[in-house]
Amino acid sequence: MTKKQFETKVAFITGATSGIGKACALAFAREGAKVVCVGRDPEALKKTADELNALGTEALPLRADLSVEAEAEAALSQALTSFGGIDILVNAAGHISNGTIESTTLKAWDDMMNVNVRAIFNLMQKALPSLIERKGNVVNVSSVTGLRSFPGVLAYCVSKAALDQLTRCSALELATKGVRVNAVNPGVVVTEIHKRGGMNQEAYTAFLEHSKQTHPLGRVGRPEEIADLVLFLASERASWITGATYSIDGGRAQTCAR
Repeated sequence: MTKKQFETKVAFITGATSGIGKACALAFAREGAKVVCVGRDPEALKKTADELNALGTEALPLRADLSVEAEAEAALSQALTSFGGIDILVNAAGHISNGTIESTTLKAWDDMMNVNVRAIFNLMQKALPSLIERKGNVVNVSSVTGLRSFPGVLAYCVSKAALDQLTRCSALELATKGVRVNAVNPGVVVTEIHKRGGMNQEAYTAFLEHSKQTHPLGRVGRPEEIADLVLFLASERASWITGATYSIDGGRAQTCAR
């Protein structure tokens, strides 16, 4: 029997109850990793854990709001106690809302920064002792909006650009310790994030249809496609890659306004 590539590894995955985070959890489970699933919805967490256990792996579902420092630290502590350490940290939890420079409130700005940057910084920092000890790595789920500018989602764009810079700076600082840090930058992917951000079903359907025109390959992405890239970056096959922000967006980042 061929050994699975993450058979001895522990993956700590945020946003694991839906979308890209859940796709990542399933992908790592299929490759033999023990998976710590972190999310805010207890029922969705249980469902994810059941699916992972059905794949023959060991899953630890943890309910936490990672923008609350104490909850993030408690989740990390429980993971370390249960599994003895963390080899891979995947920061897939995210938040989006609409707003321009004129209309974005300070609260909306702070909410975006807290979830998309501050919580990830905190989790990375607190996980470092284990990641350094085990020569692990981090994969952050960013966005094409971190690399390119888009109107109407100002705070989201700024938060993802900050996440990209957090990825690059920490990669340089941790290279000598054997810890790699990379990010993936998806275009539009079919997940729940836009609807959670306030978009109704009709508007979301129209948005997905319009996105076929804004992505040169003529379609939006699937969570599983992003998970495949995350899996690669976390693997030994990517052992000489760090500080990268990988576009996976059907060519969206290469386009200009038209």
